[in-house]
Amino acid sequence: MTTFAGEDLVLVSPRYLAGSGTRIADALGPLIHLFDWSHDHDPASGHIRLDSPCGSAFLDFEPARFDGSWWTIRHHDPSWTARFSRQTPIEAIAAVAQALPQLLGDARHADRIPLTTSTLDQTAALNGWTTTHAEAATLYTSPDGHCVLTHETDGERPWRFTHSLYDGFDTEWTATVSRDADQLARQFFAHLATPEPVERYFKDLPYLVQHSSAALITPVNTASVSPHVHHAAAQAARVHAGRPPRR
Repeated sequence: MTTFAGEDLVLVSPRYLAGSGTRIADALGPLIHLFDWSHDHDPASGHIRLDSPCGSAFLDFEPARFDGSWWTIRHHDPSWTARFSRQTPIEAIAAVAQALPQLLGDARHADRIPLTTSTLDQTAALNGWTTTHAEAATLYTSPDGHCVLTHETDGERPWRFTHSLYDGFDTEWTATVSRDADQLARQFFAHLATPEPVERYFKDLPYLVQHSSAALITPVNTASVSPHVHHAAAQAARVHAGRPPRR
């Protein structure tokens, strides 16, 4: 087993295990610099608010929220809300945030920020997630069982993502998407379920993930070939050898 130092840059998969990461600019930057969303920042609390040019949508990043829901994206008419808790992977949040301008009619940079056309079922099948249909809900479960998307046909929050590594501290996160925002749910799922790894400093991974066989962690700076090629080869070898047991 490779030993990493805290400052080592690593690639991690599956990405729902990787925690939030620290690159919040990946979610906020394109809205500000490419789409002219206005923004306010309170340095004391860390609160950042972005408003769309048309005034119909806003994004709040609130790291001081008592309930742990650090991210809120809300639209006024029609009214819908998406919320993401602290350890939600930033890459999936960024995919949702960057899709907002197109959903509001701003097609600039659409070639650089594609919207997924896959249904939930298609994304699940493509990435090896299990689909379970019940009377009032459909459950999509990750191959290792740690992440679940519940899609209810009724209710104010039809899409709910939950994650935990053995109920471990600091590995839990949730994401909810309300009615009238199915594109956001599909966008989030597509960028969460993909086997493509995400980049983290080892110290920023949840502690239990650092020491768990559930995550595949490979080096970036010391890889003998391209870090992504190295990670893909390790993924293939892992699948060939058999996945870690489900717990």
